[in-house]
Amino acid sequence: MFTHLLVPLDGSRLAETALPAAAALAERLHARVTLLHVIEDNAPPEIHGERHLTDTTEAERYLTEMAAEWFPGGANVSAHVHAEGAASVAAAIVSHAVELEADLIILCTHGRGGLRHRLFGSIAQSVVAHGRIPVLLVPPGDRRRPPFACDRILLPLDTRTEHEESIPFGLALAEAWKASVHVLAVVPTLGTLSGERAATGTLLPGTTAALLELEEEHAEEYLRGRVAEIRGAGVPVTAEVGRGAPAEVIVETAKRVRADVIVLATHGKSGLGAFWAGSVAPKVSHHARVPLLLVAIAPTREPA
Repeated sequence: MFTHLLVPLDGSRLAETALPAAAALAERLHARVTLLHVIEDNAPPEIHGERHLTDTTEAERYLTEMAAEWFPGGANVSAHVHAEGAASVAAAIVSHAVELEADLIILCTHGRGGLRHRLFGSIAQSVVAHGRIPVLLVPPGDRRRPPFACDRILLPLDTRTEHEESIPFGLALAEAWKASVHVLAVVPTLGTLSGERAATGTLLPGTTAALLELEEEHAEEYLRGRVAEIRGAGVPVTAEVGRGAPAEVIVETAKRVRADVIVLATHGKSGLGAFWAGSVAPKVSHHARVPLLLVAIAPTREPA
């Protein structure tokens, strides 16, 4: 499923945190890799407290060094420097991903606070909204961390069929690593409802609680169908329905089942506002300690 991996690097050790995952995926999936550096307009002299690459020759030399270090032997890896100067790194990455026909972008979520918001809110959101290309977000850490593992995959779903677009990607990883899949559906509790549902819950708590119980039963029935589908593909699978705030339940479940990666469907351009307002993916990315694979839902489908 993934045949061409695009890995944006800015020269910092934080960005290099994405390289172990890229190297492991390239080897296991026999995928080619493009290392990308974007020269920014009015680039700062430092980024993440380290010297920033602003010279094309220097950037090319750096990418060549990273390619030799992380993709030795017969790996199919190339380096590309966007030298014209970009007003938006996010837009440059999106356009290069499309131009180079990459089918997975791998990048680090770059720490906390403003830097995290800049990378996740700008780059990942732009890719999901416009590129229709999956994004693997790797949490920051030591670039010498243990090799990327994928023995246990957490696959959060809800009962809308549009979110099932993440299933083939989860199965592809499971088949490549001979991994198991844990499917999760999350139903809110009365205290974790938001928006109009929260207002309704305040006015009609008994009725709302009963409706949530019915929603849980429906989710259990839905998961039985997805479990049968995944098991039919020859992949070991378990499932559960969690109760609470979606992002919190996803993160807690990932810890409990010792998931190595979370595969999460997100709305494309048409549903982006509603999705980001819910803050599910940013919260999962902020708190999860494992990589998060975002799979864009087709933008022609409006969320219910």
